[in-house]
Amino acid sequence: MRFTKMHGLGNDFIVIEAVEGVDYSELAVKLCDRHFGIGADGLLVVEPSHIADIKMRIFNADGSEAEMCGNGSRCFAKYVYEKGIVSKQKMTVETLAGVIMPELFVENGKVKSVKVYMGSPIFESSKIPVKSEKQKFIDEPVKIDGKTYRLSSVRVGVPHTILFVSSFEESFMKELGPKIEKSSLFPEGTNVDFVKVEDEENISVRTWERGVGLTLACGSGASASAVVSSLLGRTRRSVNVHFKAGVLLVEWKEDNSIYLSGEVEEVFRGEIEI
Repeated sequence: MRFTKMHGLGNDFIVIEAVEGVDYSELAVKLCDRHFGIGADGLLVVEPSHIADIKMRIFNADGSEAEMCGNGSRCFAKYVYEKGIVSKQKMTVETLAGVIMPELFVENGKVKSVKVYMGSPIFESSKIPVKSEKQKFIDEPVKIDGKTYRLSSVRVGVPHTILFVSSFEESFMKELGPKIEKSSLFPEGTNVDFVKVEDEENISVRTWERGVGLTLACGSGASASAVVSSLLGRTRRSVNVHFKAGVLLVEWKEDNSIYLSGEVEEVFRGEIEI
């Protein structure tokens, strides 16, 4: 099987085209293993679509299928364009979260960066979902191991829960991340974003991804973090989101739509026996 390894700010993916008779969940676990496989945060599968130009399926490193992924969708768009599968610089991509619309910025036939419409944030607790009597779960006190944390949850394709911090301590994030992810508050689990506000136009984010763990970057996490930061008056509606490997621009428009922009890169191509 042929594959392409790609990344968006270090959030890395293996991209393959649809293969018949393959269990993608099982394949994702095998290929994403960083010691015995290729190594990645997720597996992207290219499939035909009846409602859009192309269809993207994404499987986390633990084999679970995700509804959507911001960085994954940007890598996916670069792949299908440069492979000639979709020739449009503005394309539609079917995902489990609905149809998204990446816009590609091309130089000399190569995609340098991708801007993707991430949809609109969903705040209703029942639709995220969060077990809460309140219609919105924003800046709510939650006790974990005897300590109280103020959490905010929003759905941007997938559920995200934001916790504002003053610094990034890896041991703290690795301990608290899975406890929030698997809390009984979240029936489907949740991604966890640790957010440090630098100023009204810049935030730094580290994401504990559901089914993956700590990642170098997360597009939907960047979007959710920017939206909640703005909603709570900590930043403007357009914000630079800083990750370990670079910066993503998130624009939360007045019409409630979110746009995510940034660079994507192909790392290498290869073949593997499955």
